[in-house]
Amino acid sequence: MAKAIHSMIRVLDEQRSVAFYDAAFGLKVADRYPFDGFTLIYLSNPETGFELELTVNADRGTPYDLGDGYGHLAVSVDDLAAEHARFEEAGLNPGALKQMDREGKPFARFFFVTDPDGYKIEVLERGGRFL
Repeated sequence: MAKAIHSMIRVLDEQRSVAFYDAAFGLKVADRYPFDGFTLIYLSNPETGFELELTVNADRGTPYDLGDGYGHLAVSVDDLAAEHARFEEAGLNPGALKQMDREGKPFARFFFVTDPDGYKIEVLERGGRFL
């Protein structure tokens, strides 16, 4: 059986991205590995063993084109309204709080935030299948 361990995204500015993921989700640098031409930075927090891998290519000077295939990363939180307020206070520009219903019942409460490179992150309130 396979175990999900990380997801990788390419970022333009290491410091800007590390600061965003720390402020937004409490992700800290777990490891940083410079190579010829690129650097891998692994971010994590005590909530989970899953990591976010940031890849910074040394020769990249323009933002990445995310194309039409990228969807989003997702995280869950206990108190969605409190997190939304915290994001606003931190200047992270969260989207509107939303609720999606299914068969007449609440299915998910969430908002989206966009990182400095244009990646969308869904912040879901814990409950149901979103623990």
